[in-house]
Amino acid sequence: MIDTSIWLDLVKDYRQQPVISALEDLVDRKEVTLIVPEVVLAEFERNKTRVADDAKRSLKSHFTLVRDAINRFAPEDTKQAAIDAVNEADHSAVMKGEAVNASIERVEKLLHVFPVLEATSEIKLRAAERALAGRAPFHRAKNSIGDAIIFETYADAVSHDQVGDRFAFVTSNVHDFSQGVGDQRLPHADLSEAFEDETQSTYWTKLPDLIENLDEFLLPDMDFEFRGFSEHRLLSEIMEAEHRLFLQVWYNRHMNLRAKIADGSHAVVEKVSLATQPYRNDQTLDTVWAVALTSATKVEAELGPGNVGPWDDFEWGMITGKLSALRWIMGDEWDSLDT
Repeated sequence: MIDTSIWLDLVKDYRQQPVISALEDLVDRKEVTLIVPEVVLAEFERNKTRVADDAKRSLKSHFTLVRDAINRFAPEDTKQAAIDAVNEADHSAVMKGEAVNASIERVEKLLHVFPVLEATSEIKLRAAERALAGRAPFHRAKNSIGDAIIFETYADAVSHDQVGDRFAFVTSNVHDFSQGVGDQRLPHADLSEAFEDETQSTYWTKLPDLIENLDEFLLPDMDFEFRGFSEHRLLSEIMEAEHRLFLQVWYNRHMNLRAKIADGSHAVVEKVSLATQPYRNDQTLDTVWAVALTSATKVEAELGPGNVGPWDDFEWGMITGKLSALRWIMGDEWDSLDT
């Protein structure tokens, strides 16, 4: 039995993805069966959007304040390096915050692998009796009927034990389920009847600890895989690639214009000859063209031989597609190829 608090903890932090992977593996290997009360499913559904929004919002406002402080107070010789570092951290927080969507999908899939358990009349009655007696999780001044139903669903499953079954109750909601004074890794005394035989039923406040107890090598393997394959591109890498593609697109357009000038379909004219009412798209001002020629020489030097074309239609499509995609990632609209 995994409480709603644990499921929400798993999805809101991208670093918990190895834990989700390990749980998926245990379920696939049929070493773990999940007890899923209807109330857990409903609570997860009700809170998942809020958790996703919080993760995406992340530390954005804090990064804005830090940038402002750097601009106002940092020494000029270190200011740009500091801003670059903050931008990288901001980008990383946003990218990793987006991982919450994938985590939500994975958790929802896990929650539907096994039948969802409706609260029976007996379970609801026992939960109500806890409320009347003020027994945990009703020992605090709050409505804990959902928590009580979750626990009573677990206790019901334990009471219908098949020979050899082992049960585990996992929650990070230590205020409602754990000892009020003492070791919070132990269940509240009012809940102890479900954990009298520790060979049959155990109480956990951290899912990784339970997974390690089941398979000590599984989580390290999943963590290694996660760290090896989930790294995103740095913001500086994206900006560098966008700049290179921008230069390539600009240079290709420049060379096309150069070809039109050579074959006479486009003219380079002095200011007195430039049509302005309206402008003509087959004329370029001579001073503007002189700047373009100088810029083309600089682009050739910056990109190097072999990186300025010419390209066939497929290669040209790849270049423009990449530029459009990177600009979209950086906040521009799709198909933005302005140079």
